[in-house]
Amino acid sequence: MSNNLLEIKNLRVSFQMGKQQTFEALKGINYVIPRNSTVALVGESGSGKSVSAMAIMDLLPRLNTIINPESQLLFEGRDLLKETPANRRALCGKDISMIFQDSMSSLNPVYKVGDQIVEVLRLHKPLSKAAARKRAIELLAEVGIPDPQSRIDSYPHQMSGGQQQRVMIAMAIACEPKLLIADEPTTALDVTIQKQIVELLMKLKASHGMSILFITHDLELVREVADHVVVMHHGVIKEQGASEQVFTQPADPYTRALLACRPTIDRRPIRLPVVDDFLQGREKELPQGERQRGVVPGDPIVLEVKGLEKKFYAKQGLFGRREIHAVKNVSFKLAKGKTLGIVGESGSGKTTLGKTILRLNSCEGGEVLFDGKNLMALSDKDYQPYKRRLQIIFQNPYASLNPRFTVGDILLEPMRIHNIHSNDRERSDHARELLKRVGMPDGAFFKYPHEFSGGQRQRISIARCLTMKPEIIVCDESVSALDVSVQAQVLNLLQELQDEYGMSYLFISHDLSVVKYISDEVLVMNHGEMVEYANSDQLYRDPKHPYTQKLLAAIPGRH
Repeated sequence: MSNNLLEIKNLRVSFQMGKQQTFEALKGINYVIPRNSTVALVGESGSGKSVSAMAIMDLLPRLNTIINPESQLLFEGRDLLKETPANRRALCGKDISMIFQDSMSSLNPVYKVGDQIVEVLRLHKPLSKAAARKRAIELLAEVGIPDPQSRIDSYPHQMSGGQQQRVMIAMAIACEPKLLIADEPTTALDVTIQKQIVELLMKLKASHGMSILFITHDLELVREVADHVVVMHHGVIKEQGASEQVFTQPADPYTRALLACRPTIDRRPIRLPVVDDFLQGREKELPQGERQRGVVPGDPIVLEVKGLEKKFYAKQGLFGRREIHAVKNVSFKLAKGKTLGIVGESGSGKTTLGKTILRLNSCEGGEVLFDGKNLMALSDKDYQPYKRRLQIIFQNPYASLNPRFTVGDILLEPMRIHNIHSNDRERSDHARELLKRVGMPDGAFFKYPHEFSGGQRQRISIARCLTMKPEIIVCDESVSALDVSVQAQVLNLLQELQDEYGMSYLFISHDLSVVKYISDEVLVMNHGEMVEYANSDQLYRDPKHPYTQKLLAAIPGRH
Protein backbone atom coordinates (compact mmCIF):
# COMPACT_ATOMS: atom_id res chain seq x y z
CA MET A 1 0.00 0.00 0.00
CA SER A 2 1.32 3.41 -1.01
CA ASN A 3 2.28 5.84 1.78
CA ASN A 4 0.46 8.60 -0.13
CA LEU A 5 -3.20 9.07 0.69
CA LEU A 6 -3.85 11.54 -2.15
CA GLU A 7 -1.76 12.31 -5.25
CA ILE A 8 -2.62 15.37 -7.33
CA LYS A 9 -1.14 15.06 -10.81
CA ASN A 10 -1.14 17.76 -13.50
CA LEU A 11 -4.33 19.36 -12.17
CA ARG A 12 -5.51 22.00 -14.65
CA VAL A 13 -8.75 23.85 -13.93
CA SER A 14 -10.23 26.61 -16.10
CA PHE A 15 -13.44 28.59 -15.86
CA GLN A 16 -15.55 29.65 -18.82
CA MET A 17 -15.93 33.44 -18.42
CA GLY A 18 -17.84 34.14 -21.60
CA LYS A 19 -18.49 32.69 -25.05
CA GLN A 20 -14.84 32.88 -26.07
CA GLN A 21 -13.01 33.66 -22.83
CA THR A 22 -11.61 31.26 -20.24
CA PHE A 23 -9.57 31.81 -17.09
CA GLU A 24 -7.03 29.16 -16.10
CA ALA A 25 -7.07 29.00 -12.28
CA LEU A 26 -4.76 25.98 -11.89
CA LYS A 27 -1.95 25.48 -14.41
CA GLY A 28 -0.89 21.88 -13.98
CA ILE A 29 -0.11 21.51 -10.27
CA ASN A 30 1.40 18.42 -8.66
CA TYR A 31 1.62 17.56 -4.96
CA VAL A 32 0.94 14.65 -2.61
CA ILE A 33 -0.67 14.25 0.80
CA PRO A 34 0.99 11.37 2.71
CA ARG A 35 -0.96 9.31 5.24
CA ASN A 36 -1.11 10.67 8.82
CA SER A 37 0.47 13.99 7.86
CA THR A 38 -0.41 17.68 7.65
CA VAL A 39 0.19 19.43 4.34
CA ALA A 40 -0.16 23.21 4.28
CA LEU A 41 -1.25 24.93 1.08
CA VAL A 42 -0.24 28.60 1.32
CA GLY A 43 -0.50 31.65 -0.91
CA GLU A 44 -2.45 34.85 -1.41
CA SER A 45 -6.06 35.22 -2.51
CA GLY A 46 -6.39 34.16 -6.14
CA SER A 47 -3.46 31.75 -5.98
CA GLY A 48 -5.72 28.72 -6.55
CA LYS A 49 -5.57 27.17 -3.05
CA SER A 50 -9.32 26.84 -2.55
CA VAL A 51 -9.91 25.82 -6.19
CA SER A 52 -7.71 22.76 -5.71
CA ALA A 53 -9.61 21.88 -2.51
CA MET A 54 -12.97 22.32 -4.26
CA ALA A 55 -11.74 20.08 -7.09
CA ILE A 56 -10.94 17.34 -4.57
CA MET A 57 -14.40 17.73 -2.95
CA ASP A 58 -16.20 17.92 -6.33
CA LEU A 59 -17.67 21.30 -5.37
CA LEU A 60 -16.65 23.32 -8.42
CA PRO A 61 -19.62 24.64 -10.47
CA ARG A 62 -20.37 22.18 -13.25
CA LEU A 63 -21.73 24.76 -15.68
CA ASN A 64 -18.52 26.67 -16.34
CA THR A 65 -15.68 24.51 -14.93
CA ILE A 66 -13.28 22.78 -17.33
CA ILE A 67 -10.90 20.17 -15.86
CA ASN A 68 -8.18 18.96 -18.23
CA PRO A 69 -8.73 15.26 -19.22
CA GLU A 70 -5.08 14.49 -18.35
CA SER A 71 -5.51 15.66 -14.75
CA GLN A 72 -5.60 13.03 -12.00
CA LEU A 73 -6.73 13.04 -8.36
CA LEU A 74 -5.60 9.66 -7.02
CA PHE A 75 -7.19 8.90 -3.63
CA GLU A 76 -5.86 5.56 -2.37
CA GLY A 77 -5.15 4.71 -6.00
CA ARG A 78 -8.66 5.62 -7.29
CA ASP A 79 -8.88 8.53 -9.72
CA LEU A 80 -11.63 10.72 -8.26
CA LEU A 81 -12.11 12.47 -11.60
CA LYS A 82 -13.17 9.17 -13.21
CA GLU A 83 -15.64 8.20 -10.46
CA THR A 84 -19.40 8.57 -10.94
CA PRO A 85 -21.15 11.51 -9.16
CA ALA A 86 -22.79 8.98 -6.80
CA ASN A 87 -19.43 7.49 -5.82
CA ARG A 88 -17.95 10.98 -5.29
CA ARG A 89 -20.85 11.90 -3.01
CA ALA A 90 -20.34 8.70 -0.99
CA LEU A 91 -16.64 9.50 -0.56
CA CYS A 92 -17.06 13.19 0.30
CA GLY A 93 -18.22 13.48 3.86
CA LYS A 94 -17.21 9.95 4.76
CA ASP A 95 -13.58 9.45 3.66
CA ILE A 96 -12.83 13.05 2.62
CA SER A 97 -14.36 15.93 4.52
CA MET A 98 -13.97 19.71 4.65
CA ILE A 99 -14.12 22.59 7.13
CA PHE A 100 -15.07 25.80 5.35
CA GLN A 101 -13.67 29.24 6.08
CA ASP A 102 -16.82 31.02 7.24
CA SER A 103 -18.62 28.86 9.77
CA MET A 104 -21.58 31.25 10.11
CA SER A 105 -22.47 31.03 6.42
CA SER A 106 -21.65 27.31 6.23
CA LEU A 107 -24.04 26.28 9.02
CA ASN A 108 -27.77 26.35 8.22
CA PRO A 109 -29.22 29.13 10.42
CA VAL A 110 -32.71 27.56 10.66
CA TYR A 111 -31.55 24.14 11.93
CA LYS A 112 -30.17 23.28 15.34
CA VAL A 113 -26.48 22.35 15.28
CA GLY A 114 -27.27 18.85 16.56
CA ASP A 115 -29.67 18.20 13.68
CA GLN A 116 -26.95 19.20 11.21
CA ILE A 117 -24.45 16.75 12.71
CA VAL A 118 -27.10 14.02 12.86
CA GLU A 119 -27.84 14.56 9.15
CA VAL A 120 -24.19 13.89 8.23
CA LEU A 121 -24.06 10.76 10.38
CA ARG A 122 -27.29 9.25 9.05
CA LEU A 123 -26.34 10.04 5.44
CA HIS A 124 -23.17 7.95 5.63
CA LYS A 125 -23.80 5.46 8.46
CA PRO A 126 -26.68 3.06 9.26
CA LEU A 127 -27.63 4.76 12.55
CA SER A 128 -31.02 5.34 14.13
CA LYS A 129 -31.98 8.90 14.99
CA ALA A 130 -31.39 8.25 18.72
CA ALA A 131 -27.97 6.64 18.09
CA ALA A 132 -26.96 9.48 15.77
CA ARG A 133 -27.98 12.06 18.39
CA LYS A 134 -25.94 10.25 21.05
CA ARG A 135 -22.93 10.20 18.70
CA ALA A 136 -23.45 13.91 17.94
CA ILE A 137 -23.27 14.72 21.68
CA GLU A 138 -20.03 12.70 21.90
CA LEU A 139 -18.60 14.65 18.94
CA LEU A 140 -19.50 18.01 20.49
CA ALA A 141 -17.77 16.92 23.67
CA GLU A 142 -14.72 15.77 21.68
CA VAL A 143 -14.32 19.17 20.01
CA GLY A 144 -14.59 20.98 23.35
CA ILE A 145 -18.13 22.39 23.34
CA PRO A 146 -19.14 22.91 26.99
CA ASP A 147 -22.33 21.20 28.20
CA PRO A 148 -22.89 19.30 24.89
CA GLN A 149 -26.18 17.75 26.11
CA SER A 150 -27.89 21.14 26.07
CA ARG A 151 -25.77 22.86 23.37
CA ILE A 152 -26.82 20.22 20.84
CA ASP A 153 -30.19 22.00 20.67
CA SER A 154 -28.67 25.46 20.06
CA TYR A 155 -28.98 27.34 16.78
CA PRO A 156 -25.75 28.62 15.15
CA HIS A 157 -26.47 32.26 16.06
CA GLN A 158 -26.57 31.29 19.74
CA MET A 159 -22.91 30.29 19.61
CA SER A 160 -19.69 32.30 19.40
CA GLY A 161 -17.49 32.22 16.28
CA GLY A 162 -15.08 29.77 17.92
CA GLN A 163 -17.92 27.45 18.96
CA GLN A 164 -19.43 27.57 15.45
CA GLN A 165 -16.06 26.53 14.03
CA ARG A 166 -15.93 23.66 16.55
CA VAL A 167 -19.38 22.51 15.36
CA MET A 168 -18.06 22.56 11.77
CA ILE A 169 -15.12 20.41 12.89
CA ALA A 170 -17.50 17.99 14.67
CA MET A 171 -19.48 17.62 11.42
CA ALA A 172 -16.27 17.13 9.42
CA ILE A 173 -14.91 14.35 11.67
CA ALA A 174 -18.31 12.71 12.29
CA CYS A 175 -17.62 9.84 9.90
CA GLU A 176 -13.93 9.58 10.82
CA PRO A 177 -12.52 10.70 7.45
CA LYS A 178 -9.10 9.71 6.18
CA LEU A 179 -8.51 13.22 4.79
CA LEU A 180 -9.70 16.47 6.38
CA ILE A 181 -9.47 19.64 4.27
CA ALA A 182 -9.38 22.79 6.45
CA ASP A 183 -9.89 25.90 4.29
CA GLU A 184 -8.69 28.97 6.27
CA PRO A 185 -10.35 27.55 9.43
CA THR A 186 -8.91 30.21 11.79
CA THR A 187 -8.68 33.37 9.64
CA ALA A 188 -11.40 35.42 11.33
CA LEU A 189 -10.81 34.10 14.86
CA ASP A 190 -9.07 35.69 17.84
CA VAL A 191 -5.51 34.59 18.51
CA THR A 192 -6.55 32.59 21.61
CA ILE A 193 -9.44 30.84 19.80
CA GLN A 194 -7.15 30.23 16.82
CA LYS A 195 -4.68 28.48 19.10
CA GLN A 196 -7.47 26.33 20.58
CA ILE A 197 -8.78 25.32 17.12
CA VAL A 198 -5.31 24.42 15.83
CA GLU A 199 -4.51 22.38 18.95
CA LEU A 200 -7.87 20.63 18.58
CA LEU A 201 -7.18 19.73 14.93
CA MET A 202 -3.74 18.35 15.80
CA LYS A 203 -5.23 16.29 18.65
CA LEU A 204 -7.97 14.92 16.37
CA LYS A 205 -5.42 14.12 13.67
CA ALA A 206 -3.44 12.01 16.16
CA SER A 207 -6.48 10.28 17.69
CA HIS A 208 -8.24 9.54 14.36
CA GLY A 209 -5.09 8.82 12.34
CA MET A 210 -6.14 11.15 9.53
CA SER A 211 -4.30 13.49 7.18
CA ILE A 212 -5.01 17.21 7.03
CA LEU A 213 -4.77 19.59 4.06
CA PHE A 214 -4.47 22.95 5.83
CA ILE A 215 -5.17 25.93 3.55
CA THR A 216 -4.05 29.32 4.87
CA HIS A 217 -2.09 32.50 4.17
CA ASP A 218 -0.68 32.70 7.72
CA LEU A 219 2.86 31.35 7.49
CA GLU A 220 3.59 31.58 11.23
CA LEU A 221 0.63 29.28 11.82
CA VAL A 222 1.86 26.89 9.11
CA ARG A 223 5.22 26.63 10.83
CA GLU A 224 3.50 25.27 13.95
CA VAL A 225 1.25 22.67 12.32
CA ALA A 226 2.57 21.46 8.96
CA ASP A 227 4.85 18.56 8.04
CA HIS A 228 4.97 19.63 4.38
CA VAL A 229 4.37 23.04 2.74
CA VAL A 230 3.14 23.79 -0.78
CA VAL A 231 3.46 27.46 -1.85
CA MET A 232 1.12 28.62 -4.64
CA HIS A 233 0.99 31.81 -6.71
CA HIS A 234 -1.34 32.53 -9.65
CA GLY A 235 -2.26 28.85 -10.14
CA VAL A 236 1.33 27.60 -10.11
CA ILE A 237 3.28 25.83 -7.35
CA LYS A 238 6.33 27.99 -6.63
CA GLU A 239 7.90 25.79 -3.99
CA GLN A 240 7.18 22.69 -1.92
CA GLY A 241 9.03 20.63 0.62
CA ALA A 242 9.40 19.73 4.27
CA SER A 243 8.14 22.52 6.51
CA GLU A 244 11.45 23.23 8.25
CA GLN A 245 13.31 23.35 4.94
CA VAL A 246 10.86 25.81 3.33
CA PHE A 247 11.01 28.11 6.36
CA THR A 248 14.75 28.04 7.00
CA GLN A 249 15.94 27.87 3.36
CA PRO A 250 13.20 29.26 1.08
CA ALA A 251 14.34 28.83 -2.51
CA ASP A 252 11.77 30.93 -4.40
CA PRO A 253 11.60 34.76 -4.16
CA TYR A 254 7.82 34.55 -3.67
CA THR A 255 8.21 32.33 -0.59
CA ARG A 256 10.84 34.70 0.81
CA ALA A 257 8.42 37.58 0.18
CA LEU A 258 5.54 35.93 2.04
CA LEU A 259 7.82 35.24 5.01
CA ALA A 260 9.17 38.81 5.08
CA CYS A 261 5.85 40.68 4.59
CA ARG A 262 4.31 39.55 7.86
CA PRO A 263 5.00 41.86 10.83
CA THR A 264 6.63 40.10 13.78
CA ILE A 265 6.71 41.06 17.44
CA ASP A 266 10.53 41.14 17.60
CA ARG A 267 11.18 43.60 14.72
CA ARG A 268 9.72 46.90 13.58
CA PRO A 269 11.28 47.82 10.20
CA ILE A 270 10.92 51.40 8.95
CA ARG A 271 8.96 50.00 5.99
CA LEU A 272 7.49 46.52 5.63
CA PRO A 273 8.63 44.69 2.48
CA VAL A 274 5.95 43.77 -0.07
CA VAL A 275 5.85 40.89 -2.58
CA ASP A 276 6.93 43.04 -5.54
CA ASP A 277 10.13 44.02 -3.70
CA PHE A 278 11.24 40.39 -3.90
CA LEU A 279 9.78 39.48 -7.30
CA GLN A 280 11.58 42.47 -8.85
CA GLY A 281 14.80 41.99 -6.87
CA ARG A 282 14.46 45.19 -4.82
CA GLU A 283 14.64 43.64 -1.35
CA LYS A 284 18.19 44.94 -0.78
CA GLU A 285 17.06 48.50 -1.52
CA LEU A 286 14.63 48.58 1.44
CA PRO A 287 15.39 51.20 4.13
CA GLN A 288 17.47 49.75 6.94
CA GLY A 289 16.96 50.19 10.67
CA GLU A 290 14.07 50.02 13.10
CA ARG A 291 11.23 52.48 13.68
CA GLN A 292 11.15 53.85 17.22
CA ARG A 293 7.77 53.84 18.95
CA GLY A 294 6.33 55.15 22.20
CA VAL A 295 4.80 58.20 23.84
CA VAL A 296 6.79 60.50 26.14
CA PRO A 297 5.37 62.97 28.71
CA GLY A 298 5.91 66.04 26.47
CA ASP A 299 3.88 64.74 23.50
CA PRO A 300 0.78 66.93 22.79
CA ILE A 301 -2.56 65.18 23.49
CA VAL A 302 -5.32 65.44 20.83
CA LEU A 303 -7.95 63.20 22.43
CA GLU A 304 -8.66 62.30 26.05
CA VAL A 305 -11.26 59.72 27.09
CA LYS A 306 -12.40 59.76 30.72
CA GLY A 307 -14.51 57.03 32.34
CA LEU A 308 -16.42 56.09 29.17
CA GLU A 309 -19.43 53.80 29.72
CA LYS A 310 -21.61 52.00 27.17
CA LYS A 311 -24.48 49.58 27.83
CA PHE A 312 -26.75 47.59 25.53
CA TYR A 313 -30.03 45.94 26.43
CA ALA A 314 -31.14 42.57 25.05
CA LYS A 315 -34.62 41.11 25.28
CA GLN A 316 -34.98 38.38 27.89
CA GLY A 317 -38.18 36.38 28.20
CA LEU A 318 -41.51 37.91 27.28
CA PHE A 319 -41.24 41.26 29.04
CA GLY A 320 -37.75 41.32 30.60
CA ARG A 321 -34.49 42.70 29.32
CA ARG A 322 -30.87 41.95 30.07
CA GLU A 323 -28.16 44.56 30.49
CA ILE A 324 -24.88 44.09 28.60
CA HIS A 325 -22.13 46.35 29.94
CA ALA A 326 -20.01 46.65 26.77
CA VAL A 327 -17.59 49.40 27.87
CA LYS A 328 -16.80 49.87 31.56
CA ASN A 329 -15.07 53.02 32.80
CA VAL A 330 -12.39 53.24 30.06
CA SER A 331 -9.90 56.14 30.18
CA PHE A 332 -6.88 56.94 27.99
CA LYS A 333 -5.06 59.72 26.13
CA LEU A 334 -4.14 59.79 22.43
CA ALA A 335 -1.07 61.81 21.46
CA LYS A 336 -0.76 63.79 18.22
CA GLY A 337 0.80 61.82 15.37
CA LYS A 338 0.80 58.61 17.42
CA THR A 339 -1.07 55.30 17.31
CA LEU A 340 -2.91 53.67 20.19
CA GLY A 341 -3.50 49.97 19.58
CA ILE A 342 -6.65 48.51 21.15
CA VAL A 343 -6.55 44.72 21.51
CA GLY A 344 -8.69 41.97 22.99
CA GLU A 345 -10.80 39.01 21.96
CA SER A 346 -14.17 39.23 20.20
CA GLY A 347 -16.73 40.64 22.60
CA SER A 348 -14.12 42.57 24.62
CA GLY A 349 -15.65 45.93 23.62
CA LYS A 350 -12.95 47.19 21.21
CA THR A 351 -15.24 48.15 18.32
CA THR A 352 -17.94 49.45 20.67
CA LEU A 353 -15.35 51.74 22.26
CA GLY A 354 -14.24 53.10 18.87
CA LYS A 355 -17.79 53.67 17.65
CA THR A 356 -18.84 55.33 20.92
CA ILE A 357 -15.94 57.78 20.74
CA LEU A 358 -17.19 58.78 17.26
CA ARG A 359 -20.78 59.02 18.56
CA LEU A 360 -21.93 56.17 16.32
CA ASN A 361 -23.20 54.77 19.63
CA SER A 362 -24.78 56.74 22.46
CA CYS A 363 -23.01 56.52 25.83
CA GLU A 364 -24.20 56.17 29.41
CA GLY A 365 -21.39 58.14 31.02
CA GLY A 366 -17.91 59.58 30.69
CA GLU A 367 -16.26 62.24 28.56
CA VAL A 368 -14.47 62.36 25.20
CA LEU A 369 -12.42 65.57 25.16
CA PHE A 370 -11.33 66.84 21.75
CA ASP A 371 -10.25 70.39 20.97
CA GLY A 372 -11.40 71.51 24.44
CA LYS A 373 -14.94 70.13 24.00
CA ASN A 374 -16.68 67.10 25.46
CA LEU A 375 -18.00 65.47 22.28
CA MET A 376 -20.51 63.40 24.25
CA ALA A 377 -22.28 66.54 25.54
CA LEU A 378 -22.70 68.28 22.15
CA SER A 379 -25.99 68.40 20.26
CA ASP A 380 -26.10 66.72 16.83
CA LYS A 381 -25.91 70.17 15.21
CA ASP A 382 -22.91 71.25 17.28
CA TYR A 383 -21.15 67.92 16.63
CA GLN A 384 -21.51 68.19 12.82
CA PRO A 385 -18.26 70.19 12.26
CA TYR A 386 -16.29 67.56 14.23
CA LYS A 387 -17.37 64.68 11.97
CA ARG A 388 -14.84 65.55 9.31
CA ARG A 389 -12.04 65.73 11.89
CA LEU A 390 -12.70 62.25 13.31
CA GLN A 391 -13.12 59.46 10.77
CA ILE A 392 -13.31 55.65 10.71
CA ILE A 393 -12.06 52.90 8.40
CA PHE A 394 -14.43 49.95 8.84
CA GLN A 395 -13.38 46.32 9.00
CA ASN A 396 -15.28 45.06 5.96
CA PRO A 397 -14.54 47.00 2.73
CA TYR A 398 -17.15 44.88 0.92
CA ALA A 399 -19.95 46.23 3.13
CA SER A 400 -18.71 49.78 3.76
CA LEU A 401 -18.66 50.98 0.13
CA ASN A 402 -21.97 51.69 -1.65
CA PRO A 403 -22.14 49.16 -4.54
CA ARG A 404 -24.31 51.52 -6.63
CA PHE A 405 -21.81 54.39 -6.52
CA THR A 406 -18.70 54.67 -8.64
CA VAL A 407 -15.47 55.20 -6.74
CA GLY A 408 -15.60 58.85 -7.82
CA ASP A 409 -19.09 59.27 -6.33
CA ILE A 410 -17.95 57.57 -3.11
CA LEU A 411 -15.13 60.09 -2.71
CA LEU A 412 -17.09 63.16 -3.83
CA GLU A 413 -20.10 62.60 -1.54
CA PRO A 414 -18.40 63.46 1.81
CA MET A 415 -16.69 66.48 0.27
CA ARG A 416 -20.06 67.80 -0.95
CA ILE A 417 -21.70 67.23 2.46
CA HIS A 418 -18.95 69.11 4.30
CA ASN A 419 -18.46 71.80 1.61
CA ILE A 420 -14.85 70.89 0.97
CA HIS A 421 -13.66 72.82 -2.12
CA SER A 422 -15.85 75.24 -4.04
CA ASN A 423 -16.97 73.02 -6.95
CA ASP A 424 -17.04 69.44 -8.23
CA ARG A 425 -14.10 69.94 -10.53
CA GLU A 426 -11.83 70.80 -7.62
CA ARG A 427 -13.31 67.90 -5.63
CA SER A 428 -12.69 65.50 -8.53
CA ASP A 429 -9.07 66.66 -8.81
CA HIS A 430 -8.62 66.14 -5.08
CA ALA A 431 -10.26 62.67 -5.26
CA ARG A 432 -7.99 61.59 -8.14
CA GLU A 433 -4.97 62.85 -6.25
CA LEU A 434 -5.99 60.81 -3.20
CA LEU A 435 -6.55 57.67 -5.30
CA LYS A 436 -3.04 58.08 -6.66
CA ARG A 437 -1.79 58.66 -3.11
CA VAL A 438 -3.21 55.33 -1.93
CA GLY A 439 -1.78 53.47 -4.92
CA MET A 440 -4.89 53.15 -7.08
CA PRO A 441 -4.83 53.67 -10.89
CA ASP A 442 -6.47 56.82 -12.29
CA GLY A 443 -9.10 54.75 -14.13
CA ALA A 444 -10.47 53.59 -10.74
CA PHE A 445 -12.39 56.88 -10.46
CA PHE A 446 -15.07 55.66 -12.93
CA LYS A 447 -15.30 52.04 -11.75
CA TYR A 448 -17.56 50.37 -9.18
CA PRO A 449 -16.42 48.68 -5.93
CA HIS A 450 -17.18 45.15 -7.21
CA GLU A 451 -14.45 45.59 -9.85
CA PHE A 452 -11.73 45.64 -7.19
CA SER A 453 -10.11 43.17 -4.78
CA GLY A 454 -10.53 43.41 -1.00
CA GLY A 455 -7.17 45.16 -0.59
CA GLN A 456 -8.01 47.71 -3.29
CA ARG A 457 -11.41 48.38 -1.70
CA GLN A 458 -9.72 49.04 1.62
CA ARG A 459 -7.47 51.57 -0.12
CA ILE A 460 -10.60 53.27 -1.52
CA SER A 461 -12.00 53.37 2.04
CA ILE A 462 -8.79 55.04 3.23
CA ALA A 463 -8.98 57.55 0.36
CA ARG A 464 -12.58 58.34 1.34
CA CYS A 465 -11.40 58.97 4.90
CA LEU A 466 -8.67 61.32 3.67
CA THR A 467 -11.11 63.50 1.71
CA MET A 468 -12.06 64.96 5.12
CA LYS A 469 -8.43 65.68 6.06
CA PRO A 470 -9.12 64.13 9.50
CA GLU A 471 -6.96 64.56 12.57
CA ILE A 472 -7.96 61.22 14.12
CA ILE A 473 -8.81 57.95 12.32
CA VAL A 474 -10.31 54.89 14.02
CA CYS A 475 -9.01 51.83 12.13
CA ASP A 476 -11.44 49.05 13.06
CA GLU A 477 -9.80 45.72 12.12
CA SER A 478 -8.96 47.46 8.84
CA VAL A 479 -6.27 44.95 7.77
CA SER A 480 -7.51 41.74 9.45
CA ALA A 481 -9.13 40.20 6.35
CA LEU A 482 -6.26 41.00 3.95
CA ASP A 483 -3.48 38.78 2.60
CA VAL A 484 -0.10 39.35 4.23
CA SER A 485 1.29 41.19 1.17
CA VAL A 486 -1.75 43.50 0.84
CA GLN A 487 -1.73 43.96 4.61
CA ALA A 488 1.89 45.12 4.40
CA GLN A 489 0.98 47.63 1.66
CA VAL A 490 -1.92 49.08 3.71
CA LEU A 491 0.20 49.29 6.90
CA ASN A 492 2.96 51.07 4.97
CA LEU A 493 0.38 53.48 3.56
CA LEU A 494 -1.09 54.24 6.99
CA GLN A 495 2.39 54.89 8.34
CA GLU A 496 3.35 57.17 5.42
CA LEU A 497 0.13 59.18 5.85
CA GLN A 498 0.79 59.54 9.57
CA ASP A 499 4.35 60.72 8.92
CA GLU A 500 3.15 63.21 6.30
CA TYR A 501 -0.01 64.62 7.90
CA GLY A 502 0.60 64.01 11.62
CA MET A 503 -2.67 62.08 12.00
CA SER A 504 -3.42 60.03 15.12
CA TYR A 505 -4.83 56.51 14.93
CA LEU A 506 -6.93 54.34 17.22
CA PHE A 507 -5.92 50.97 15.76
CA ILE A 508 -8.37 48.22 16.77
CA SER A 509 -7.22 44.67 16.05
CA HIS A 510 -6.96 41.13 17.40
CA ASP A 511 -3.70 40.59 15.47
CA LEU A 512 -1.05 41.23 18.10
CA SER A 513 1.89 41.18 15.67
CA VAL A 514 0.32 43.94 13.55
CA VAL A 515 -0.53 45.97 16.68
CA LYS A 516 3.09 45.71 17.90
CA TYR A 517 4.36 46.94 14.52
CA ILE A 518 2.15 50.02 14.19
CA SER A 519 1.35 51.11 17.78
CA ASP A 520 3.10 53.53 20.12
CA GLU A 521 0.86 52.56 23.02
CA VAL A 522 -1.41 49.54 23.57
CA LEU A 523 -4.66 49.29 25.52
CA VAL A 524 -5.85 45.77 26.37
CA MET A 525 -9.58 45.15 26.84
CA ASN A 526 -11.40 42.17 28.33
CA HIS A 527 -15.19 41.98 28.85
CA GLY A 528 -15.51 45.74 28.39
CA GLU A 529 -12.81 46.63 30.91
CA MET A 530 -9.37 48.12 30.33
CA VAL A 531 -7.01 45.60 31.96
CA GLU A 532 -3.66 47.06 30.83
CA TYR A 533 -2.38 50.24 29.17
CA ALA A 534 1.28 51.00 28.41
CA ASN A 535 3.84 51.86 25.73
CA SER A 536 3.85 48.99 23.23
CA ASP A 537 7.49 47.91 23.71
CA GLN A 538 7.04 47.82 27.47
CA LEU A 539 3.74 45.89 27.31
CA TYR A 540 5.05 43.23 24.92
CA ARG A 541 8.31 42.89 26.84
CA ASP A 542 6.77 42.72 30.31
CA PRO A 543 2.97 42.19 30.34
CA LYS A 544 1.56 42.65 33.86
CA HIS A 545 -2.00 41.33 33.62
CA PRO A 546 -2.65 37.56 33.28
CA TYR A 547 -5.07 38.21 30.39
CA THR A 548 -2.40 40.12 28.44
CA GLN A 549 0.07 37.32 29.15
CA LYS A 550 -2.47 34.80 27.79
CA LEU A 551 -2.98 36.81 24.59
CA LEU A 552 0.76 37.14 23.94
CA ALA A 553 1.37 33.45 24.67
CA ALA A 554 -1.16 32.52 21.95
CA ILE A 555 0.73 34.34 19.14
CA PRO A 556 1.81 31.70 16.55
CA GLY A 557 5.55 31.10 16.71
CA ARG A 558 5.93 32.58 20.21
CA HIS A 559 6.79 30.10 22.96
